[in-house]
Amino acid sequence: MMSKQREEVPGVATPGVVAPEKVIIGVDPGTQVTGYGVIMVRSQQISLVQYGVIHLSKYSTHELKLKKIFERISQLIDEYLPDEMAIEDPFYGKNAQSMLKLGRAQGVAMAAALSRSIPIVEYSPKKVKQSVTGNGNASKEQVAYMLENILKMELSREFMDATDGIAIAICHHYHANAPASIGAGTNKKSKKGGWGAFVNENPDRLK
Repeated sequence: MMSKQREEVPGVATPGVVAPEKVIIGVDPGTQVTGYGVIMVRSQQISLVQYGVIHLSKYSTHELKLKKIFERISQLIDEYLPDEMAIEDPFYGKNAQSMLKLGRAQGVAMAAALSRSIPIVEYSPKKVKQSVTGNGNASKEQVAYMLENILKMELSREFMDATDGIAIAICHHYHANAPASIGAGTNKKSKKGGWGAFVNENPDRLK
């Protein structure tokens, strides 16, 4: 796994004052691959601490996949002690069964954070892409390119599925430091897609 270990981030320092730092874990839940990225923010400068993917296709049952997601996210939380989790909201889909499985994957990742009292904020895929690239319909390659510019480092193409996890964490940092930031990340009514839209538009498919 490619990673960048936590390091000191240069910034404008005030004598005798240590700039506060925040660690954010971003998670892109999936039933075949779950991506994650851990960033540290200090003096508004972002450094990449760790990123990678959890490969799940080798597990024979959905229950085993959920167990693996919970265990690995819990391990990452214990190792890097994030202050907050940002996670991608399940996107709208026509296949209700796939949506339910994806929602469970999101749920166990959230449970790992909740079990350690870590705050969680959800963002839609479009919101994440818009925040990082300025284009809510950007491709995975465009997102990766912008992340490399933001982080000033090259990301391994072997872990392209992890770029969404990094992007989610950076999206959260941007919104957490923007005016009216609380509403930007948690206002369910303003989000397109996700479980709210799916339930409202397909009540007969969830009986």
